[in-house]
Amino acid sequence: MKAVKLNGFGGVEVLEYAETQDPVAGSGQVVVEVTAAGVNFMDIGARQGTMGGGYKPTILGVEGAGRVIEVGPDVTEFREGDRVAWVFNLSSYAERIVAPVDSLVKLPDDIDDQTAAAIMMQGLTASHFATDFYPVQNGDVALVHAGAGGLGLLLTQIIKLRGGRVISRVSNESKVAIAKAAGASDVIVDTEGKFAEEALRLTGGEGVDVVYDGSGPSTFQGSLDSLRRSGTFCWYGPVLGGPGPFDIMSLPKSIKIGYAVFLNLIPTPELLRQHTNQLFDWIRSGNIKVNIGGTYPLADAVLAHEAMQSRATTGKLLLIP
Repeated sequence: MKAVKLNGFGGVEVLEYAETQDPVAGSGQVVVEVTAAGVNFMDIGARQGTMGGGYKPTILGVEGAGRVIEVGPDVTEFREGDRVAWVFNLSSYAERIVAPVDSLVKLPDDIDDQTAAAIMMQGLTASHFATDFYPVQNGDVALVHAGAGGLGLLLTQIIKLRGGRVISRVSNESKVAIAKAAGASDVIVDTEGKFAEEALRLTGGEGVDVVYDGSGPSTFQGSLDSLRRSGTFCWYGPVLGGPGPFDIMSLPKSIKIGYAVFLNLIPTPELLRQHTNQLFDWIRSGNIKVNIGGTYPLADAVLAHEAMQSRATTGKLLLIP
């Protein structure tokens, strides 16, 4: 089979579309023929060697959708032909993957493969941020960074679904319309981390109830300055780096700050399937819409990475074997 392999760490030149060994299902595993794989910033971090935590894959990718083509010993939950999706199952940039059954969810007939592949990582992350890490309440005001990206668009919609108001921060004017279409009440165009004054103006000087910031160190201080008294700072996204050491006694306005990791929403197969089914229900009812910003042949993973790093894309990027 063909897969996108890593030949060391660095720029897109370390990606290689090459032949590799076919996977074989072991006990408690299935082999899945991949129909769509999601592209995430963590894939770029893995390629660059900046992810940490010992995450050093030989084949990139952690999410996707496809069809079961082989069932391993002791597997009773899945059969050949089942349509499935997964999140945080390594080596997803491939024509086939081997997956433990605990990482899989069955796809209903009315959720297509590309939608499923686009919703797993970013949908579960957005759900965690807005319903678990900081449960948005009716009337809350949220500042969402990278508001026109796949995660930002889903997060905006879930916040609106829960009765919140969204101020979206985007990198250029071309992204304003898509952020507003997702439900943002106001959009701040900013590339230099100088957004706090506008966020305060839009909230009558009070500040936002919660800020969701995965944009790296350049926005850290601005996010602090944008919060109201006792507001919540949801920090995420290790790829662009952390804020560095800081004195907790210097934090302003009694704010609460934390590092949100979506895996804490789905520590068991039961919770994975429960929260994924909630996403499917929201899609089915029209409460959230998945924006697929681009699809690329698996062989063109380099182009997908270049597009994502350019910050010119909106929505979710997918690779199609």
